[in-house]
Amino acid sequence: MRAPSPVLVGRDDLLALADRRLDAAASGRGGLLFLAGEAGIGKTRLLAAISARAAARGFTVAGAGAFPSDADVAGALIADALSLFGTRTAELLRRAYDGDSHRQRRLLVTDLADALAEIGAGPEPLLLTLEDLHWADDLTCEALARLARRLPALPMLVVGTYRSDELYPRVPIREWRTRLLNQRHAEEARLSRLGPEDTAVLAAAISDAVLPGAVTGAIFARSDGIPLHVEEFLATVGDATGLPETLAEAVLSRAAALSAPARDLAGAASVIGRSFDVDLLTAITGDSPHLVDDGLRELAERFFVSPHPNKITYDFRHALIRDALLADLPPHHRRDLHARAAGAAIAAGLPGAFVSDQFEQAGRPADAYTYALAAAGEAVEMSAHREAVELYRRSLRTVPVATPASTRAGLLTRYAAELAAVDENTEAVETLLRAYRMRLDLGDDLSAAALVPDLVAARHLLGAGLDERLRLLREGLALIEARSDEPAQEIRAGLHAALAAAYMLDRRLEEATEVGVLAEAFSVEDCDHQLRCHLGGTLGSILVFGGRMHEGWQMLENAVTRARRTGLEAEAARGYRMLGSSASVLVEYDLAREWLGAGIEYAESVERFNDRHYMTAHLAHVDWAEGSWPAAHAGAAHALADGQGITTRITALHVLGFVALGRGEWDSAERSLTEAAALGAAMGELQRVSPAWWGLASVAQLRGDSTAAIAWCERGYAASAKVRDAAYLFPYVVTGVRAYLAAQDLTGARDWLARTSALLRDRAIPGTLGAIDHGAGLVLLHEGQTGKARVALSEAAAFWDGRRRFWEGTQALLDQARCATRSRRPADAFSTLAASRMVSAGAAALSTTPPSPTGTLLTSREAEVARLVSEGLTNREIAAALTISPKTAAAHIEHILTKLGASRRAQIATWAALSTERGTSNGL
Repeated sequence: MRAPSPVLVGRDDLLALADRRLDAAASGRGGLLFLAGEAGIGKTRLLAAISARAAARGFTVAGAGAFPSDADVAGALIADALSLFGTRTAELLRRAYDGDSHRQRRLLVTDLADALAEIGAGPEPLLLTLEDLHWADDLTCEALARLARRLPALPMLVVGTYRSDELYPRVPIREWRTRLLNQRHAEEARLSRLGPEDTAVLAAAISDAVLPGAVTGAIFARSDGIPLHVEEFLATVGDATGLPETLAEAVLSRAAALSAPARDLAGAASVIGRSFDVDLLTAITGDSPHLVDDGLRELAERFFVSPHPNKITYDFRHALIRDALLADLPPHHRRDLHARAAGAAIAAGLPGAFVSDQFEQAGRPADAYTYALAAAGEAVEMSAHREAVELYRRSLRTVPVATPASTRAGLLTRYAAELAAVDENTEAVETLLRAYRMRLDLGDDLSAAALVPDLVAARHLLGAGLDERLRLLREGLALIEARSDEPAQEIRAGLHAALAAAYMLDRRLEEATEVGVLAEAFSVEDCDHQLRCHLGGTLGSILVFGGRMHEGWQMLENAVTRARRTGLEAEAARGYRMLGSSASVLVEYDLAREWLGAGIEYAESVERFNDRHYMTAHLAHVDWAEGSWPAAHAGAAHALADGQGITTRITALHVLGFVALGRGEWDSAERSLTEAAALGAAMGELQRVSPAWWGLASVAQLRGDSTAAIAWCERGYAASAKVRDAAYLFPYVVTGVRAYLAAQDLTGARDWLARTSALLRDRAIPGTLGAIDHGAGLVLLHEGQTGKARVALSEAAAFWDGRRRFWEGTQALLDQARCATRSRRPADAFSTLAASRMVSAGAAALSTTPPSPTGTLLTSREAEVARLVSEGLTNREIAAALTISPKTAAAHIEHILTKLGASRRAQIATWAALSTERGTSNGL
C-alpha cells in the first residue's frame, strides 16, 4: 500500500485551531478540544498531525484510546492514560472510601482527575490525546469532565476524538459532551467529508501522481469522500473498473499481500481489540518474541498498525481495518484465538469484563458467565450501572443450562434493577415479569410478591394508569394474605408503601396517608431501612401538598439523608426528585433549585439516569417559572431527547408548551400540551394532566376562544376538586377569571373565583395564595371598582414578584396598567408597562381582556408633541419642527401633562415610547 497522505487535505482550519490551542496551553491556559466525525473521516490522522506540532513546540505528548469492550470496564481509558506516566490505578479503582456510594464515586472521580492534573502541572506543557471516546465508560467521562474544569489553569491540552455518528442516547460521552460544551468547559471541531476536488488532491498526494479523472471520480463515488476509504481504495487502484466495491474488500486485498506470519499475527491481534498489548499478543500466538517483532514491523510498514511511543502497545490504524480482519478469520480459528486471549488475560490479571467477553467469543459460556457475573457485581458496587447492564446481559446469554430456576430469577431481578437505573424501562418491565412468573412457577409466592413494587414503579414510568398499578399491588398482597411471619410482614409493608406512593402521585392525600400509616405499622423498626426511607419520601410529599410545609420538607430532607448514609442509591435519588419536583410545583423555587441541582449531580454520579432526566425536566420547569425561557427550552429539549420515562416526557412537554405559549407560538404550544395531556390521561394522575389542561386553557384564552378556555378550566377544577387539590389548581384561578370576563359573564367569574379560592384557602399552600388577590382584582376592575382593584392587583404583583413567578407576575403588572388607565392615571399606567418584562405576552394578554372605555387620551397634535419630547427636543425645537410658536408648544405640553396625570417631561417620553412600541399613538 502507498503511504498515507503526507499532507492533510481540507483540514487547514482545524490545524490553525489546534495551533491556537497549543499556544494557549504553552502559556499555561490549557483546555479540552473534541474532534468529531464519522468513522474513517480522518480524526486519527489529524490527531497525529496535532501531536507532531505539539512535539515540535516542546510539548510532552501522550495518548490513549478506547475500544468497544471499554464500556464494560469502569475507568479503563483513564487508567490507560495514567499508566503512560507510570501511575498504577488498579488500587485506586478498588480503594474503599468511607461514606455512601455517591461520596465514594465522587472521591474516586476526584482522585482520577487529580492524578491527571498533577501530571499536567509539570514543567513542560502536555498534550494528552484520547481516541474513540464513543467507547468510553461513564467513570472515564466523569473524570474527564472534572479535569476539564481545571485545564484553563494548567499547561495541558487534552484532545479527544469520537464518532459523531455513534453518539447514541445510551452512549456516556453523549451526555457529558453536551454538558461540557454548554458550560464552555470544552469546544468541538467537526471533520467533514471531502468533496470531489479534495478527493483528487488527496489521491494525488498519496500516489505522488495525478490520476485520471475517471479513476478519481470512481474513488470519490465509492469512498463518499471519507479519507480512509480513499486510501484503502487507492491501494488497489489499477483502473476504475478494478476498484473493490467495499472498504472491507480493499483491506483484505491489501492483507493478501502480507507474509503468512504477519497475516496470522494481524488476525490474532484483531481478537484483542483496536489497541493491543505486545505481551498479550505474544502469549496468544505462542510465537517467539523475535517472530512477533518481525510481524509487527511488517504490519506497521504496510500501515495496518501503528505503535505507541512505548513500543509495548499498538493500535490498528483504524477500527474499520481491525473489523475487516476479524470478520475474515475462520470461525474455529477465531474461537481458538479468543480462548487463548481469555487465558492470557487471566494470567495478566486483566479485568473480568474483558475476560468474560473473550470467553463468550470463544464459545465457552460457562466461563464467560462466571467472569461476567463477578464483573457485574463489581460494576454495581462502583455505581457503574451501564457497565453492569451489559455484563448482566452477557451473564444471561451465557448462564449454564443446569442453573437452578431460583438462581435465574435472582439474576433477572438484579438485571432489572440495573435496567431501571439507566432508564431502560421497557426491558426492565419485561425482565421483572419473567422473574415474577418464574417465582410463581416455583411456588415462591413470597419472593413473587416482593417483586411487585419494583414492577409497579417500572410500569409507572411507561405510563401505566393508576387502576392498573393498584390492581397489581393488591394482587401482590393477595399472594401473602395467609402469612404473618416477619418476612411476609416486611413485604406487606413494602406493598402498602407502594400503594401510598400511587395514591400520593395522584394527589389523593387522605388515602395515601391512611395506607402509609399501615405500611409503617407493618415495617420493622430500623429507621435506616430502605422501606423507611421510601415512606419518608412519600409521607413528606403528602404533607407539603397538604399545606404542612415545614414538617413535610423536613421529612423529605431526612429521607434523603438516611438513604445516602446507608448507601441506598435508588431511595436517595427518589428522595431528591420528590423534594425537588415538589418544590418546583409548590412555587418554592430557591428550594427547588437547591435540591434539583444536588439531585441531578447525585443521580449522575451513581448513574440513576431516569431520576436525572426527570429532575432535569423539573429544573427546566423552574427556569420557565422564573422567566429564563431559553434555559427552560434547552433543559426540556435535552430531557425529552434522552429520557425514556413517560413522566419525564410529560414534564418536558409541559415546559416546551409553556415556553411556546409565552413566545406567542400557539400552534407549537398546543401540539406539545395536547400530547402531554393524552399521555397524562392514560396514566390517570392529576399532576400529569392538569398542567397540560391549564396550558391549553391559556392558549384558547390568548386566541380569544373564551368558550374553550372556560371548558379547559372547568375540567381542571373538577379534577382538583375531586381530591381537594390546590397545587395544580392555582394557575387556573386567574386564567378562569379572564375567560369568564372575556365571555362577558361576570356572575360566572365571581362564582369561579369563589369555588377556586375556597380550595386554595383550604390547603393554604403559601406559594399559591397570591392567585386569590389577582383573580379578585380582575373582577373588581371589570366592575369598575378601580380603587379596590388597585389594592388587590398591587398585592398580587408584590406576591408574584416575591415568589419570582414570572408569568402571573408580568400579567399582574399589565393588569395594574389597565387599572391605572381606567382610573385616568395614564402616567402610572405606562410606568407600570415599562416595568413589564414580557412585551409580546403582555400585549397578547391585554388584547384578550375586555375592552376599556377610556377612549383616546391625546389629540393627534398632542401625540406629535409627545413624540418629539421623547426624542429630547426642547420647546423651541418642537416649535420649529411643527411651525408653531414656543408658547403654543409649551401650552401643548401643559395639556399633555394634565391628561396623562404626569408631572415631568420624562413621563411624557415614557408614554410616547411605549405607545410607539405597541403600535399606537393615541392612548391605550
